[in-house]
Amino acid sequence: MAFDPSPYLDALEEELRVIVAAPGAAQAPLYDMLRYHMGWATPEGVPIHGARGKRLRPLLCLLACEAVGGAWRRALPAAAALELTHNFSLIHDDIEDDSPTRHGRPTLWTLWGLAQGINAGDALWTLARLAVYRLSAQGYASETVLAVARRLDETCLALCHGQHLDISFEGRLDVSASAYGQMIAGKTAALLSTATAVGALLGGAAPAVVEAMGRFGHALGLAFQMTDDLLGIWGDPAVTGKSAASDLLARKMTLPVIHALAWEQSRGEDELRRMYADATPGQDTLAAILARLEAAGAHDYVHGQAQAHQTAALAALHGLGLTNAAAQELERLASSIVERER
Repeated sequence: MAFDPSPYLDALEEELRVIVAAPGAAQAPLYDMLRYHMGWATPEGVPIHGARGKRLRPLLCLLACEAVGGAWRRALPAAAALELTHNFSLIHDDIEDDSPTRHGRPTLWTLWGLAQGINAGDALWTLARLAVYRLSAQGYASETVLAVARRLDETCLALCHGQHLDISFEGRLDVSASAYGQMIAGKTAALLSTATAVGALLGGAAPAVVEAMGRFGHALGLAFQMTDDLLGIWGDPAVTGKSAASDLLARKMTLPVIHALAWEQSRGEDELRRMYADATPGQDTLAAILARLEAAGAHDYVHGQAQAHQTAALAALHGLGLTNAAAQELERLASSIVERER
């Protein structure tokens, strides 16, 4: 029988809504902004039933908890904290990237302004930290709650490290694959690693198991981001919700471009470098860039790298010898990361 994630996601949604609830009338406008970003309300604060997104990070946390023998419902505060941390980073990313839309809706900062956007992101970050303390009500010892809080704080710093590198790459054509790896290790892999490690920790696993689960999540995060890079260039707009080759139009230094630039340099050529330096590429230039990426084998190279990290993730998971339904779902999720379409 197919695994049904609905009980996990429904319970998570309830936990999130309790945490992101205005403490009073004076604070309601701020929380309306947060509810809008979470997909729960219109800009006017009217409740809606929109798509709730993948919720991948909290789901990984809950499944990891159950996979090692824990009661996943007790880990819900931590799962909520992970999702709120992810969303605080998205609000700030949208500001830093000057992004007008996310998932087909205006971004929070475009509706309420930069200052309120920054403040809303800060509020979600703080709510994420406060959510961790709700673990005490689930019967966890203070030492365990502190360990989760520390991991989450370290992860937030890793997110900032990764974002700093990502921003520093803008306008540069000399970014190495190694520097790219450092960037995505912080910006993407760190939170997935924390999700699986924290889940195992709250499930009562031994330290070695917690660290193995963390390695599983880390490798999964690398595969996830590399697949995102492919979708940002070759993804179907009807599925991804982004325009075709959106990352090329934004001249992002993703792994396919980094690989193609290195391939070109090894041949003593600079055609792609010259085209990618164009601040406003037209459709003809865009087509030529895509042709150059194809000549460099960029898609196949990045797909192969993503598969290698996926294989490493599965090896870390298999090494734990877990066979219950939650472990099997973790394996299914890991196996589907590279071939996903959005």
